[in-house]
Amino acid sequence: MEYNTNRFKLVIPEYGRNIHKMIDYAIQIKNRKKRNRCAWGIIKLMTVSIHPKFHKSIPYFQHKLWNQLFIMSKYQLDIDTPFPKPNTKENYKISFCSKKVVYPEYLTNFRYYGKIIRNMIHAAIRCKDTQKKEGLFYAIANTMKKNYLRWNKNMVEDDVIFKDLKKLSKGKICLMKNTDPLLQCSHILKCKKKNY
Repeated sequence: MEYNTNRFKLVIPEYGRNIHKMIDYAIQIKNRKKRNRCAWGIIKLMTVSIHPKFHKSIPYFQHKLWNQLFIMSKYQLDIDTPFPKPNTKENYKISFCSKKVVYPEYLTNFRYYGKIIRNMIHAAIRCKDTQKKEGLFYAIANTMKKNYLRWNKNMVEDDVIFKDLKKLSKGKICLMKNTDPLLQCSHILKCKKKNY
């Protein structure tokens, strides 16, 4: 079986793999008339597959399609077009090179705890009352345990939650030496089933 991850990367994924394969086939046609006819066929397919209803209402729609045809062929398609050909590959590089999306930190590691836990940690660290502070730390740890069980659906030891809390707080919260246990997993899971 052939997986998409092993296949060539699509230039404009919206058109699908078959359109890209047709363009590659058109590039290999040696007869110019046949190549032109093939290109017109591909343009018709692009019109029907992506924009079946709106192509008449959008100005310069056909021009856009021909430009996209050249972009998908990586400017290797030599055909006669009703519009001026885009002349440089620089436009392609500028408009279609993907910029890396910077994801927020809470989406990359420990995402199952959620963003609110991070906000709670910052608020607890800033708290000046030491008794309240420790109570907040345990409340946060219990909430983390609930979130962990909601996401992973299997048992978790308190040490795992304490280590994660230490990492999330950048070492400012350390409950590993304390002996007070968190809520039991079975109790959390029973409460969860009752709510459903």
